[in-house]
Amino acid sequence: MLEFMRSASQGLVGRAIMAVVLGLIIISFAWWGTGNPFEGYGKTNVATVGGQAISAQAFQQAYQNTLQQYQRQLRSPITNAQAHAMGLDIQVLGRMIADAALDARAHSLGLAISDETIAKTVRDDPEFQDAAGRFDRQRFEEALRESGLSEYGFFADQKKRSLRQQIGRSLAGSLAAPKVLVEALAHFADESRSVDYVVLPASAAGDIPAPKQEQLQSFFNERKESFRAPEYRGINLLAVSPSAMAKPDEVSDADARALYDRVKDERFGTPEKRDVQQIVFTKDADASAAEAKIKAGASFDDVAKSNDLGGKFVDLGETTKAGIFDKAVADAAFALPEGGVSDVIKGEFGPVIVHVAKVAPGSVKPFEDVAAEMKKEVATQRAADEALSIHDKIEDARASGQTLTEAAKTVGLDVRAIPAIDAQGLDKNGAPVLAIPDEKDVLRAVFASDVGVDDQPVSTPDRGFVWFEVTKIDPPRDRSLDEVKDQVAKQWRDEEVAKALSAKAADMAAKLEQGATLASLAEPDKLDVKSAADIRRSGGAGLAENVVTAIFNAPPNGAGSAAIGDSRLVFKVTKDTVPPVDFSSAATKALQQRADIGLTNDLVGEYIAALQKELGVSVNEQVFQAAAGQTS
Repeated sequence: MLEFMRSASQGLVGRAIMAVVLGLIIISFAWWGTGNPFEGYGKTNVATVGGQAISAQAFQQAYQNTLQQYQRQLRSPITNAQAHAMGLDIQVLGRMIADAALDARAHSLGLAISDETIAKTVRDDPEFQDAAGRFDRQRFEEALRESGLSEYGFFADQKKRSLRQQIGRSLAGSLAAPKVLVEALAHFADESRSVDYVVLPASAAGDIPAPKQEQLQSFFNERKESFRAPEYRGINLLAVSPSAMAKPDEVSDADARALYDRVKDERFGTPEKRDVQQIVFTKDADASAAEAKIKAGASFDDVAKSNDLGGKFVDLGETTKAGIFDKAVADAAFALPEGGVSDVIKGEFGPVIVHVAKVAPGSVKPFEDVAAEMKKEVATQRAADEALSIHDKIEDARASGQTLTEAAKTVGLDVRAIPAIDAQGLDKNGAPVLAIPDEKDVLRAVFASDVGVDDQPVSTPDRGFVWFEVTKIDPPRDRSLDEVKDQVAKQWRDEEVAKALSAKAADMAAKLEQGATLASLAEPDKLDVKSAADIRRSGGAGLAENVVTAIFNAPPNGAGSAAIGDSRLVFKVTKDTVPPVDFSSAATKALQQRADIGLTNDLVGEYIAALQKELGVSVNEQVFQAAAGQTS
């Protein structure tokens, strides 16, 4: 049946018929019902905490909001699989369970907060205020759209948050970390060390005899999983890349300059900046009186400092014209000379007088410096239009029942056959399979498909397309020792060298502890003794993180070693400095604040854990996985 449906849907007419058939099936389900195929699964709650339910819809909304926040921060898309690997779904659910537990406790305690209090909190939130410190309805509505909440839902959420904070404050109050803890944290952060060290190369391990067959077999058997062959797929690939098709040499100077003229200010220019101050008035009469004073000889600064006219001084700092929210103010500020003061302007928030303290002129990179870039961009744009035309022709050919190879020939292109590739882009010899555009996305699509599936092309960042067909699947399998004997022998030798170097380094460190000098121990192998100073736990002297960790794990004046690649570093601590703690310094005050927050979070976290245990938490794993977009 499936084979018939697949065959029937190859042609354009066949696809239309199958669409009608599937449509009738869907309509019949809607009319008659499906007989509940998910009997026993039908719950729509991801979790329950006491009497509080967390619906799949609420979880999905919170999860998507969190995902979008991460994507904005990283400036890169995150797939569901990546988010799951990062544990974002579990973090969101954990946070929602904690919130539900606190909501339940707030309800049982009869805690409440008035609408007026919440409204005032929102009005006073700087996030929702304009440059003059007034509540900005437009900013508030933009925040609602980003959160996906209605106004009612937003205020309901704010009420719950405020009540949770009440519980947290009642638990922790003004909890302060003990002075001795802050001192210990400061010592930990500020302690510095100096070391002398040598690097033992792999050759210092001495002669490593070749392994016997039984040694290799035993070594292989213990690590068989690491030598397992991954899944390989054979694919046919067709890439249409505007970047590769582009012909910059065919672009005229006139066409390149036309693009340059459109984008030069935004992309190649440093915009003019001005140091702008303004006085905002509530009354026109006060603004006019101030203007008269300035025209009579008073300075802008004197008028701004005077309190008799009711004006509010606002320093906008150094800004571009686009950076000034009020268009009238922006136009006036960028029309004045340096040191100039405007007449009264009708601004968005009342009458305004503007002063330009300083002007930093803008500049634009000349066309000659970016001509090659402009020509390449024009050529790539033209190639993108050509790629789209090729895309439509290939898709029309595939819709008529042609294979990818046949469709490629209709536009004069050849399909590239790749006999075997794994999910990392490697062939069966472990070498990279080169020249696959947008490789990660293409391979993700390839390994989500199957033999015989008619997949959509993958769109590339340069507005190109990559078509593929999966022709063969070799499932993962255990390799025999004979297949990977060279790899096993190399890994065996590497581990033997590492063991020998570790033993030699431990012996050297023990002798250093007993009073030997590093120079005397380095002499037999002709090793260079080096020094590194001002090493802190956060790093220093270009040393690897594991080396720094080993240095601080050693006692003051102690010795130790750490692996660096296929070598080993042996060190002797020559100096250990722990500066006194200045409790009045900004750094220590910031440390105190972080310690306070940490203790508060720990206390509230313990309370929430006990609360969850008391109320009882139940998670529906199936609903959770479905809501998080996990595939089984």
